[in-house]
Amino acid sequence: MSDPYATLGVARSASESEIKSAYRKLAKELHPDKNKDNPKATERFSAATQAYDLLSDKTKRAQFDRGEIDGDGNPASPFGGGGFGGSRGHSGMGGMGGRSTQQGGFNAQDFEGFTPEGVDLGDIFEGLFGGAGARSQSGPSGFGRRPPPPPPRKGAEITYRLRVPFIDAARLTEQRITLADGKTIDMKLPAGVEDGTKVRLKGKGEKGAGGAGDGIVVISIDNHAFFRRDGSSVRMDLPITLDEAVNGAKIKVPTVDGAVMMTLKPGTNGGTVLRLKGKGFSAKDGARGDQLVTLEITLPEDLSELNSRLDGWHDHDNPRKQMGV
Repeated sequence: MSDPYATLGVARSASESEIKSAYRKLAKELHPDKNKDNPKATERFSAATQAYDLLSDKTKRAQFDRGEIDGDGNPASPFGGGGFGGSRGHSGMGGMGGRSTQQGGFNAQDFEGFTPEGVDLGDIFEGLFGGAGARSQSGPSGFGRRPPPPPPRKGAEITYRLRVPFIDAARLTEQRITLADGKTIDMKLPAGVEDGTKVRLKGKGEKGAGGAGDGIVVISIDNHAFFRRDGSSVRMDLPITLDEAVNGAKIKVPTVDGAVMMTLKPGTNGGTVLRLKGKGFSAKDGARGDQLVTLEITLPEDLSELNSRLDGWHDHDNPRKQMGV
């Protein structure tokens, strides 16, 4: 007769969480998938599962603690140790009026008011062992039920690190990944991709008895030489000449989708921010942000010609007037 407490290695006063923790530890150690060549481990796994099934059921655990059932879930001495026999003058059926013989056992004629057809032994056993409901839930032995073994586990996940060029991230360009098994796949970048975004690749992890695990791709986006990200927008500082600022011009502006032409009005100030629609990053809802271009006026390296042209000219405007200086 097994002792479920001893099987799990816990005290009789153990809490539900302690019992569960002990079972999980044993199940992990003894699981058949990890002990295919060790039949004893499989037997211990089955015993631990049966012990946990009993102790995790509050009713069964209480019955075991009171000595009403054994460690296998079977009733402990259901007939009080005497079977159907007993000494003369003692009714072996507890108030049914039957008389026992000296040899023990019952004869049909010994029942008063009962014929063999009138005795429903099924009802007797149902009263002893919990009724028809208990029988319907029992296993082949009629007492207790061993839960089916847990399903085989999938393989472990494999984490992949993927560096994505800034422009590829903005344009959601497919990225080629080499998997642990040497195969390559082209992975689509999700809308709203950013540093730390994780993409799950079903079945691209380690193999296992229950199927392959998943691959987890962790994305990091590279910096760019002159583009920078601001949410779903792309920002950049664009240098222009003094001549372009004063007289206006059509200039070529780089974007993540390639260069585009932009028109500057005459008298454009440095620090002006121009917007290029739909040239930013895709948000999670798929809508694409804009590119924001900040103009910076640069002076020529050789100022001699500019000085000669401005000889005698002075700008009397105060661009810092709004600052109170």
